[in-house]
Amino acid sequence: MACEGDGSLAVDWMRAYGRKVLEEALRSDVQVKKVYFQKMKNPGSHFLSLIEEVEKRGIPYVFESEERLKNLVGTKKHQGVVFEIGEYRYATLSEIVECKRPQLIVLLDQIQDPHNLGAIVRTSVGAGVDGIVIPQDKSVKVTETVIKVSAGTVFRAKIAVVTNLARAIEELKEAGIWVYAADVSGSPVYDEDFTLPTAFVFGNEGEGIRRLVRERCDKVVTIPMEGDIDSLNVSVSVGIVLFEAVRQRRLKNVSG
Repeated sequence: MACEGDGSLAVDWMRAYGRKVLEEALRSDVQVKKVYFQKMKNPGSHFLSLIEEVEKRGIPYVFESEERLKNLVGTKKHQGVVFEIGEYRYATLSEIVECKRPQLIVLLDQIQDPHNLGAIVRTSVGAGVDGIVIPQDKSVKVTETVIKVSAGTVFRAKIAVVTNLARAIEELKEAGIWVYAADVSGSPVYDEDFTLPTAFVFGNEGEGIRRLVRERCDKVVTIPMEGDIDSLNVSVSVGIVLFEAVRQRRLKNVSG
């Protein structure tokens, strides 16, 4: 994402897999402790380049059987690469706020599915979001599944864990950031101006945004729907809303 920082919260080491995921880890200077490569007769140039990069960085690596790699991560979809990483470093809210202006921030109110979080992270990185904020309680954190679903882009993301999401919203507002709740009832997302410093709040997969969190927001926006569908998967909603903000900001930059 947009800027760097060491963060203050960390989790224990994890085991990740996949060629793209390893590339992202190396690109983001993640602490890779060890790499397990699959023994191959004809590995291909891409695979060989990964081995060369790992060796150049002085990262310990070994060659193992396909079955061994499967046992390490519990799946055949490892693409011949499994690796162990150090602690995932979370950001702080202030680091996210101070990235740049106008900020574009995502807040997730108790998202519990790691697949959703992984998809949201990947979309957020693609949209140039400055950071993602999640609550400490009843919220999935960065796991092996999140890493895989995000295709490793979680290593580029700035994710902050806060004890109270409603209080975090107040801090964002005090910093001059407009906070919008994305919910089923509100003004159409296409009618709002997101070229200003903006944060979006997205709710839990089943219950949506909690009342107290929603009440802290400046305004509620919704994605107009056709037919009798009243909501979308949260990761899909995040993509639609974020790229509407991106579209508006690009138009402003062109016209300005």
